[in-house]
Formats: sequence, C-alpha cells, structure tokens
Amino acid sequence: MSHITADPAQELATEAQLEKSSSAPTVKPRKPLWRRMVAARWLYVMLIPGLIHLVLFKLAPVSALVIAFQDFSTFLGISGSPWVGFQNFINFFNDPNIGRLVANTVILAALVLFVSFPIPIIFALFLNEVRLRWFRKSVQTLSFVPYFVSSAVLVSIMYTLLSPSGGVVNGIIESLGGTAISFFTEPAWFRPLYTTMQVWQNFGYSVIIYVAAMASIDPALYEAAELDGAGRWRKMFSVTLPGISTMISVLLILNVGQILTVDLDKILLMYNPSVYETADVIQTYVYRLAFASEGFPDYSYAAAVGLVQGVIAFVLVVVTNRASQRFSDSRVF
Repeated sequence: MSHITADPAQELATEAQLEKSSSAPTVKPRKPLWRRMVAARWLYVMLIPGLIHLVLFKLAPVSALVIAFQDFSTFLGISGSPWVGFQNFINFFNDPNIGRLVANTVILAALVLFVSFPIPIIFALFLNEVRLRWFRKSVQTLSFVPYFVSSAVLVSIMYTLLSPSGGVVNGIIESLGGTAISFFTEPAWFRPLYTTMQVWQNFGYSVIIYVAAMASIDPALYEAAELDGAGRWRKMFSVTLPGISTMISVLLILNVGQILTVDLDKILLMYNPSVYETADVIQTYVYRLAFASEGFPDYSYAAAVGLVQGVIAFVLVVVTNRASQRFSDSRVF
C-alpha cells in the first residue's frame, strides 16, 4: 500500500494564499448611480445656477455664430437672413486697414504679456520672503485693490496725473525746465499708458494666485535646502520658483490665448482720432464699423471677425500648451 506524501512547497504556497485571501479587505458593492445622486443631491442643486449660466451665456451663443455666414437682419432673424458664405471673411481680409489693425493689436497684447506677466511672479517671490505676516497681508491686499476699480476711474486718475494743465507729472517736467506733454493726444504715448494701466489693475490678481501656489509647497523642501546651506536667494530659485512652475505655465497659456484680445473699455476711454495710428485695434475698428456706424449695425461682419479671433486664439493656446511640456508637467489638455 503506497502512501501519498504532500509537497512541502505546495503546502506553504497554499497556506500563504489562504492568509492573503483572509487578510484582503472586503470590497463593498458600488451603489447605483441614482442612489449616489440622491445622497449628494444638495451638491447637484448648488450646480444648477452655474449650469444655467453656462448654457445661456456660453453654449447657446455658439449657435448664433452662423450669422457670420449670413447677411443678418434683425427683422428677418437667423432663419430668414440670406446666406452669403465667406463674404464677410473676405471683406475683412481684403480691408486695406487690416495690416495696421492686426499689428496694433498684437503689439499691445505682446507689450502687456511681456511686461505684466513677469511682474506678478517677481512681486510674489519677494512677498513670500517677508517674515512679518501682517505686513505681507497688507501689501497683498493693497496690490489687489485696483482690480476692483473700474476702467473709467483708472483712466480718470491717469488723466488727472498726466494732464498738461495742472497734472502732477507735467508739473514735475516743467519744474525741471521741460515742456508739458499732452500724453493722451500723442500716438507714441498710447501704448506705454495702456500697458501701465493694465499692469496696475491686474497684477494683484495674479499675485494672489502665485502666493496661493507657494503656500502648497512642501516645507520639507525648504528645510532640506537649509541643511544643504542654501540661503534665501538659493531657496527662491531652487525651491519656490520650480514649485510654482506649473501655475506659471497655466497662466502663460491663458494669456497667450488672449493675444488678439485687448481691454476694449480702456481703449475706448483713451480713444480719439489723434491716436488712431497706434490705438486703433481690431475690436475698436469693428465697433466703429459694425456698431457705431450710421444705419443698422452690421452684426454679421462683427461675428465673422470674432470667429477669426477665436480660431486664432484656439490655435495659439494649443501650440503654447504643447510647448509648455518642454518645461513643466502643466499640460491643460
């Protein structure tokens, strides 16, 4: 009579498998979708206002872009207006002023991008090094205040400071033996003034974003840098700046997408025929021709120009997003 002997290795493997199965956590069955929605019903209720705004003011207007391909009439409506195809786009690109308009728009946007984009980063880096908490918070709050001031007030303040008769700046120039300058009627001064106001009004908003990103940096990185003998400057460039590189890339992508978009309110407030040479941009030209002209507004022409700007902005965002992968992991899509 033969005796069957078990393999010791097989027994050990079986015991280990039994222990693993017994110690494994029990996976609870996933609740149905409707039960999860009922459990989080108040969160979905809070989403309703945002969804309504998204549908009414973001998604619904997209369907109205069809008027860019029509000779739109408010009396005939979208369904009754005659179809003209790409004629509105052809009129825009054949316009003899298009070169000057695009150049002025790109120059203004590029000046704002290259001047105003690095300033909040530098400001936030130095603000992060301030040890007095109350002073840091006060400076951060004061830098954010101009963001809530309307463009009309900012232009009025700038005009008061730069007025050729009684302005503080011209008063200083005259006291030094110079001649008063009419800043708002000189084409050469339009771009510096516009860029200055854009930086003044908007840099505080970006500072808050960068400071919030700095707050999420692991303090252990600073401690490790100190153990390696790094000073404040070294920690700023080796820890803080790389820690916010993703946020820098995201904001750069968003700003590049607006390269053909300027602050129309400020330009219209600073606008006059003497500065058309440098102040006339795509939006103001379309406003003059499509909305402020005599007769009925040309909505089709304005929609065609807006569609061209939107397509170009989308291409720039995609290109910038791809390029940002060479420097950080901040890919948006």
